[in-house]
Amino acid sequence: MVVQRKTQRPVQFELTEPTRTAVAAWIAKAGLRSEDFLFPSRLHDSPHVSTRQYARIVEHWVVAAGLDPSAYGTHSMRRTKATLIYKRTKNLRAVQLLLGHSKLESTVRYLGIEVDDALEISEQIEI
Repeated sequence: MVVQRKTQRPVQFELTEPTRTAVAAWIAKAGLRSEDFLFPSRLHDSPHVSTRQYARIVEHWVVAAGLDPSAYGTHSMRRTKATLIYKRTKNLRAVQLLLGHSKLESTVRYLGIEVDDALEISEQIEI
């Protein structure tokens, strides 16, 4: 569970088995405790990697993969994943939960889908 910075709401997410294995190896190698941040900062002023540093790391990976860094960023990848989930499942509620949005309208705007389409789908989902 992660607490979203913008809304201060908890957002749940799943890790694939290879990711869990890699994270476990990192925790063991770094000697991290439960109260430690998974990715600590090198700076003394911050206990964890900043969003800017995270963006630099992602940019480095994109360049190393031979891709255009102007076409990829942390936010565009988050948005792309949400859009793909919506397109494959048409489950707007699931996307809303994954993104940590409190209002369905926010998810609709975020995905850039038509309101009529969103309302039709929303009516089909019982909560």
